[in-house]
Amino acid sequence: MATPLISTTELRDRLGSVTLLDVRYRLGGPPGHEEYVAGHVPGAAYVDLDGDLAAPPGAGGRHPLPDTAAFGAAMQRAGVRGDRPVVVYDDWAGQAAGRAWWLLRFHGHPDVRVLDGAWAAWVADGGPVAVGDEDAEPGDFAADPGHLPVVEAKDVLDVDVLVDARAPERYRGETEPIDPVAGRIPGAVNVPTSCNLTADGHFKDADELRNSYGAVGVVEAAAAGGTVAAYCGSGVTATHDILAMEVAGVRAALYPGSWSGWITDPERPTEREHSADSAE
Repeated sequence: MATPLISTTELRDRLGSVTLLDVRYRLGGPPGHEEYVAGHVPGAAYVDLDGDLAAPPGAGGRHPLPDTAAFGAAMQRAGVRGDRPVVVYDDWAGQAAGRAWWLLRFHGHPDVRVLDGAWAAWVADGGPVAVGDEDAEPGDFAADPGHLPVVEAKDVLDVDVLVDARAPERYRGETEPIDPVAGRIPGAVNVPTSCNLTADGHFKDADELRNSYGAVGVVEAAAAGGTVAAYCGSGVTATHDILAMEVAGVRAALYPGSWSGWITDPERPTEREHSADSAE
């Protein structure tokens, strides 16, 4: 697999030859568009996670996958072309950018990469910064879903290794600051997104990531032809784990509904540390 990451150095060399998407977003943080206007990589178009990369909340969770036509139109407005490489970045350690990367790849774009180290690395490296809004020339990207694997709720419990990307305390069910039920999907293993990164916010190298995911059975299951999938709270940060597994050479599926979608059906089982029972 080609790497899904791009360094600040390589991006500097390729400015003007790639489509840039700024997916500034942090849960509970400042509005992404305001951050974009204050400073962004020159030529980047702003993409709103809630409006462009998700459907309205509902039975599919807090961030269901967007309607194909709506997503395609949003990407065209942002200037995405089918024959031009795309680079996405955020200021959230790649977690929102991972969602954009996954959606574009899922909808058939062949060349999408995430800026390693995110916006902080670009600034620290002295990369040029533009301010204000930029109008993108409309693109021609035709969204065609189904190019990356997904797992629906009815099949989640049959996955060979199900990775929970949330913080350990949420995985254990000790606390739940966002969703109305605490706990995890039974049988899931925990690889928090923070484990994918070095202290300076870059992704660990392929060998380190293979060790991390190998420790929870991912590498062995994938090598044996088993299914590997990831979920999180709403289907956004799980793509960070999927991105990390891609770096490690493992193709993993996304459970789009994730925990927030799973708990909309009280018949689905849940699990907490040291106990397992039906959903509350």
